[in-house]
Amino acid sequence: MTNKVLSAIFIFTVFIFSCGGDEQLNLPPPTIQVYVTTTTDVPIFKEFIGETSGFKDIDIRARVEGYLEGIHFEEGSTVKKDQLLYTIESQPFEENVAEKQSQLAATNIELANAKSDLSRIKPLAEENAISQIDLDAAQAKYDASIEAVKAAEANLNAANIQLSYTTILSPIDGIIGITQAKVGDFVGLNPNPVILNTVSSVDTILVQFFVTENEYLQAARRIIAETEDYQTGEAKEEPDDLQLILSDGSVYKFKGKFDFIDRNVDPTTGAILIQASFPNPNQLLRPGLFAKVRAEVNVVKNGILVPQRCVVELQGTFSVLTIDESNKVQNRQVQVGPKVKEFWLISEGLKPGEKIIYEGLQKVKEGMVVNPEIVEIKIPDLESI
Repeated sequence: MTNKVLSAIFIFTVFIFSCGGDEQLNLPPPTIQVYVTTTTDVPIFKEFIGETSGFKDIDIRARVEGYLEGIHFEEGSTVKKDQLLYTIESQPFEENVAEKQSQLAATNIELANAKSDLSRIKPLAEENAISQIDLDAAQAKYDASIEAVKAAEANLNAANIQLSYTTILSPIDGIIGITQAKVGDFVGLNPNPVILNTVSSVDTILVQFFVTENEYLQAARRIIAETEDYQTGEAKEEPDDLQLILSDGSVYKFKGKFDFIDRNVDPTTGAILIQASFPNPNQLLRPGLFAKVRAEVNVVKNGILVPQRCVVELQGTFSVLTIDESNKVQNRQVQVGPKVKEFWLISEGLKPGEKIIYEGLQKVKEGMVVNPEIVEIKIPDLESI
């Protein structure tokens, strides 16, 4: 009796599982979202860390030694060219000027006497009333007096220049910083005179950064190709296409352009200095800021961009799951380039028009038949950050 019951249970169980298997075999293939690859020109950008400086950053130094008597500006303010900034004690230099004026007057008197003597002696020499030696002596004295006057005038001019250095004027229009010397300080002491201040012209801001030799070659070829017409040899205006990313992550409103490339590569670092300029009409930027310059270093023609979520990485190998014409899943190894926003740039392994699985990678396996559902993914503006 017991054996019959067990046999009946076994037959019933086999029947149930057999029916369930038939139902599973008859289930429709799962619907899987897929992305259809397309081609587009992909600009490749790179960021370089640099430091800002004014279009002109001019150090203010005392050119003569003395005690600082006055400061005639407000720190951090805008100053104009030839505006008075500092005054240095001038009394010793005024005395020197007065001394040089006295010396010039004395030499002028000597010149007048020598000229008078020569005028008196020359007619007598013509009549042989005096010797030629006396005439030569008078002429020599007169010539020496002329040179003495010139030397005295030069000394007076130098003294006046030294006196003028006691008033320090702004060399340019710009923003002046905090003073490094206070009233009463002794300034201008050689050999290391104190830098009193710095005036910066900031209507245009310069950014200097370094690039490697390979990066330089790529950039130089692009600049040459974009700015020179090889057919006519006529240079074209260089476009403003550089972006500046500030330390807070914001993108500066105005775009800049390459200003110059240094003459040589530093053999110790293998890098070369590049300078870019950015307009600064609202004076947001100041010298000394650290920022990133974002430059387009290449353009991949007809590049294929794939959403990053479609790409699987395993031990440095990248792959995607594709759907063939019979809707079967296939595993495809690919070569990836740089990341472009939320996309991978595929350098090898995919062609335009292929379907790759976008959603549900964990639900499928190679060889499985699926029902592909195409999703539309708009490629964003690749020029913006």
